[in-house]
Amino acid sequence: MLTLEKNVGTFLKDYLIPPEKIWQPTDFLPNPQSDSFMHEVEEIRELSKELGNDFWISLVGDMITEEALPTYESWLLDLEGVTQHGEDGDNGWAKWVRMWTAEENRHGDVLNKYIYLSGRVNMREVEVTTQHLIADGFDIGTARDPYKNFVYTSFQELATYVSHNNVAKIAKKAGMKNLGKMCKIIAGDEMRHHKAYTEFIRQIFTVDPSEMMLAYFDMMKLKITMPAMHLRESFGGQGTLFEKFSEVAQRAGVYTSFDYVDIMRKLNAAWDIDKISGLTAEAEKARAYLMKLPERMERIAERIVVPNTNHQFKWMNPIV
Repeated sequence: MLTLEKNVGTFLKDYLIPPEKIWQPTDFLPNPQSDSFMHEVEEIRELSKELGNDFWISLVGDMITEEALPTYESWLLDLEGVTQHGEDGDNGWAKWVRMWTAEENRHGDVLNKYIYLSGRVNMREVEVTTQHLIADGFDIGTARDPYKNFVYTSFQELATYVSHNNVAKIAKKAGMKNLGKMCKIIAGDEMRHHKAYTEFIRQIFTVDPSEMMLAYFDMMKLKITMPAMHLRESFGGQGTLFEKFSEVAQRAGVYTSFDYVDIMRKLNAAWDIDKISGLTAEAEKARAYLMKLPERMERIAERIVVPNTNHQFKWMNPIV
């Protein structure tokens, strides 16, 4: 981490964009200062009727996951090598975490406002779920290990890219061009962040290949835990909604078991793990496992049958 920190300034410049140059939520939302504001809101409400509950549940789940950003920031700021308490305040890694958080914050912001304007969901129930998710926190099995955490963020940024990109396609097909464009550009942010975290790991592999391979192995053997693992509704138990939400997201084609497998393949390729040299015997075994894992997981994915259960989500209930 100390070795890589020397390059954080370059990472900030290459993978993050200043607030004045990047898009902001207002760019995609009706302008309340405009005379056409109410007309634009009515148009969103009418178009929103064209898509079914599975789509809206998937979009709400994506939004809530983005809104739980305080959980992710606090977790990353606690990693070994990240400090807010140096002589000059934040070290390079802490600056990265804060600036990454600032970019990610726009995603939940714009989705929340759009969903609110759509009139399709019970926003109070959604807000209760979001508050629970932040309060419940999560344990992604990485402790304070930066290697494992960067594996997690490399995977998760690509997973959110896939999810937002698929939502964009569905929205565009239904004629909701602005929502489609919004989700597409959010997906673009996620891909850029994914490339940053994969670059961190690529550089770690050049300095500490065996320990990095073992960290990657540990994360994939445990299976990547989704950020919304503790998803719940009002008065519900911790995590009781996650399985239902996952079923809906798979049925809607927003995020599936095959996407999970494809991400594993992409990570193996991004880090060229088949070409890494100088590994210990233990790390060699870990590599062999990782090379075979996507094929094994694909066979499991092929056997999964997504039930056509019509789960009742409080998010979709009328406000009374």
